[in-house]
Amino acid sequence: MRLPDFIIGGAPRSGTSWLYQVLDMHPEIHMAKPIKPEPKFFLIDKLYEKGIEYYAKTWFPDSGIHKIYGEKTTNYLEAATVAKRIYKHLPNIKLIFILRDPVERAFSNYLWSTNNKMEKEDFETALLLEDKREKELPENLRYSRPHAYFSRGLYVDLLEPYFCLFPRKQILCLKFEDIEESADIFIERVHRFIGVTPRREDGNTLGKVNDVSREDSLTMSTRVRDKLRKLYDEPNRRLALLLGPGFKVWESHE
Repeated sequence: MRLPDFIIGGAPRSGTSWLYQVLDMHPEIHMAKPIKPEPKFFLIDKLYEKGIEYYAKTWFPDSGIHKIYGEKTTNYLEAATVAKRIYKHLPNIKLIFILRDPVERAFSNYLWSTNNKMEKEDFETALLLEDKREKELPENLRYSRPHAYFSRGLYVDLLEPYFCLFPRKQILCLKFEDIEESADIFIERVHRFIGVTPRREDGNTLGKVNDVSREDSLTMSTRVRDKLRKLYDEPNRRLALLLGPGFKVWESHE
């Protein structure tokens, strides 16, 4: 039974699809397919109840030609239950999380929902309605959570269940902004972390993945941006303590 050596999880709108496609180019890596829909095995109860052998046979056929196997399910970052399930079956797994400036991530999520006809409110109103909408989500939107703009940026709370279970050496937290700055260095770091031959050039092969077209009318006001910065100050400070000095959090409101 072949199981993954690493898992990519969250955050949404932070470059996880780009990372999946770049890693899938590497001859030593097998990525679970198809990329959509994502496996979500450890997230969806009905899938998880089918057992770990079902997971292995469905997404990780052993071809004998790949050294490392991996999967990406962005929403794994959003449920403490998932961390427990992964640890139960894959205690030695390597975990990769890409985080993005939570203010920019929230607005990108909003643009995605707007472009996909799932959002009609302006950004500020959508933020005010988030808690209510999250409580009233229909079953078909339970995992896509199209209106989870602010809460998905509370990274420290989402990461803590994983850090409580897995050794730090098995968790790699990266920044979306580093892809934009030096994609080649970014991908080399991932290659070394999962244990394949580094191919820095792969990082410059693809353009943007899951890019969102931005209409001129859809912009974030300075007032809303400043408000979000202030709200994220405290959780970002806790994130800095969790991840250590090697991870520079985003600018503070202060």
